Amino acid sequence: MEYLSHSAAETEDLGARLAAVLSPGVVVAYTGGLGMGKTAFTRGLARGLGCRGRVTSPTFTIVNEYDGPTPLFHFDMYRLPDADALFDIGWEDYLDRGGICAVEWSEQVAEALPPDAVHVSIARCPDHENWRSITIEGADAL
Repeated sequence: MEYLSHSAAETEDLGARLAAVLSPGVVVAYTGGLGMGKTAFTRGLARGLGCRGRVTSPTFTIVNEYDGPTPLFHFDMYRLPDADALFDIGWEDYLDRGGICAVEWSEQVAEALPPDAVHVSIARCPDHENWRSITIEGADAL
């Protein structure tokens, strides 16, 4: 399903809507360039899951954890060379913890993603610099 976001607030709201239909253990795999709104979408996911804490990009920490009724594990794979590095940081443990794993730059570790991952692609709209086209695949209930 494709959506059009006119602002960071709308992108967050779409993330919150997605959170409402996710089951514990789901992986949300993002693709999209720098500054496209992946972290804004994740702020919405966190809000929708009832997670506490300020959501920031995990670029330098690789993963940020947010506590809530369903925890959120927010990964940034930009600096990882391959999927082997993901397993080195305990990927399988995160998958087993019953939270939602949100993975920025998921194309870096595509072979480590489960086949039922929800894919979120965010791109700039060609005619409107600040608008985003957001495509969600694998979450039919939105």
